[in-house]
Amino acid sequence: MQYLLMLHYDEKAWAALPADTKGTLMGEFLQVTADLKKSGQFVAGDGLQPTHTATTVRVRDGKTATTDGPFAETREQLGGYYIIDVPNLDDAIKIAARIPSARVGGVEIRPLQMYPKT
Repeated sequence: MQYLLMLHYDEKAWAALPADTKGTLMGEFLQVTADLKKSGQFVAGDGLQPTHTATTVRVRDGKTATTDGPFAETREQLGGYYIIDVPNLDDAIKIAARIPSARVGGVEIRPLQMYPKT
């Protein structure tokens, strides 16, 4: 089963962290990623640029409109993701708990809908 782990945190709080704390947390992200790759559970993953770099696209009545920024204003922002391949939700939860975002924000877990390859 594949799961999307969405890493949410407050960008302003992250920016305010001391450099050494950020360095420690980034080291933990890299270790989780390395462990997932070694175990064969890693499918994909990356961090995202800050929300001010986002563009939202909407099509209404055949007309495309774009706006700067994310779709919704929230206290926490989507900062990165992992796609993992594990047997069940319990295993996905164990992995999510190891990701630093779980301590400084939250990790949302969603199973992927797997469509037949064409």
